[in-house]
Amino acid sequence: MTYQVPLFINGQFITSASTITQPVINPATQEVLAELPMATVVEIDQAVAGARQAFKSWKDVPVPERARLMMRYQALLKEHHDELAELLAKDTGKTFEDAKGDVWRGIEVVEQAANIPALLMGETVGNVAGGIDTSSYLQPLGVCVGITPFNFPAMIPLWMFPLAVACGNTFILKPSEQVPLTPVRLLELLVKAGIPDGVVQLVHGGQAQVERLLEHPDTRAISFVGSANVAQSIYRTGTSHMKRVQCMAGAKNHCVIMPDADKEQALNQLVGASVGAAGQRCMAISVAVFVGQSKAWIPELADKLSTLRPGAWDDTGAAFGPVISKAAKTRITGLIQQGKQEATCLLDGTDCKVENLPDGNWVGPTLFTDVTPDMAIYQQEIFGPVLCCVCVDSLEEAIQLVNRNPYGNGTSIFTRSGGAARKYQHEIEVGQVGINVPIPVPLPFFSFTGWKGSFMGDLHAYGKQAVRFYTETKTVTTRWLYDDEETSGQPNLTINLK
Repeated sequence: MTYQVPLFINGQFITSASTITQPVINPATQEVLAELPMATVVEIDQAVAGARQAFKSWKDVPVPERARLMMRYQALLKEHHDELAELLAKDTGKTFEDAKGDVWRGIEVVEQAANIPALLMGETVGNVAGGIDTSSYLQPLGVCVGITPFNFPAMIPLWMFPLAVACGNTFILKPSEQVPLTPVRLLELLVKAGIPDGVVQLVHGGQAQVERLLEHPDTRAISFVGSANVAQSIYRTGTSHMKRVQCMAGAKNHCVIMPDADKEQALNQLVGASVGAAGQRCMAISVAVFVGQSKAWIPELADKLSTLRPGAWDDTGAAFGPVISKAAKTRITGLIQQGKQEATCLLDGTDCKVENLPDGNWVGPTLFTDVTPDMAIYQQEIFGPVLCCVCVDSLEEAIQLVNRNPYGNGTSIFTRSGGAARKYQHEIEVGQVGINVPIPVPLPFFSFTGWKGSFMGDLHAYGKQAVRFYTETKTVTTRWLYDDEETSGQPNLTINLK
């Protein structure tokens, strides 16, 4: 009998009553790993009701106790690190090394959540007026929801629920229906760490289940990572129901290569940033902007890419795994075919095959040059191992090109010139900038700060901004009279503190 992925409601892993399921597919083999139930309305409402009830006591658990829970949890995640990575690799098709990176970047956020007492400190000013003091406190919101994508089934859930619950909220996780196995294991370890019943819930489903969570009157905040179109829909729906919403959305990330850059460093980093994880990263480099004479390096870039091949998760010679689904492969190869009609294709990965795995969703490294901004391969987020090369004459032209793009997730520049780097980081309209670093994903004591069409909301994921997202500020102004101290005895009819 095929394994049915459980829900986790009110402290129990349960079999859903839903009769609507979909298979969980290994993208390298098409093997059915499990059957995923689409949670019923009753089950989602039970999860919300349980989270709301648990919030009544969880919000009053002392902050140090919540921090110690996160300490126990990060220790368990480290203990089971390789086990989680293997499960994740089979679930997503990632190589084992890439899967380990996915797990570790999530653990780093849990470590930050263990530091929650310092992050929840408010502000105090004594004697703001005669005998009057004012203090501010960060207090939790209530029931929060996380909707996560297929490409990082450990890291992105761990961006969300550890900080949310450390702040005193309760949380409902709705992971991608394509890769639910790793999130289930994350919650099993959270239970082992001692999370009280109802504080974190897990439900599965698609659009209907997400809409119920967005519209439910008892959910307060929504965190989402995924494609631009879905992000816009979730943001509009969530905010129309008066929720606090943060949506990390699509990207078209540019890497600018200056003629004075270290050629080997720049090309090697560009290779990894463009086809690592089969290009299925929202921070992947999908456009290389060669400035001036650096365009002469493009044939060497093609040579480096041509040596890479995809393979199974446990193939130590594989550079990356398959794309997530047959539909994703069809979309990617369709865009490649369209690109071949418009640009120069130096490397074509559409006919990629992997020995003994004929049914995998394989797409090989693909490289285009002579790309212009009006082409579909430039305008669309391909989300595959495809790199587009654009050539410009100057840094100013490169900056203008990047700033015209509707997305603003990440960008990088490779140069030996501090002046060029300073000009780029100052003038570029992108939220996350790397200088001689290809994928500038911040460590968790900073926040993940995409701009423009890559982000909808006001407060970003993890770091200090996430703490603000998951809390409300309460300001208290006090006056105490000491013993027989007397006031003027006159009413104050102004708004001035006296």
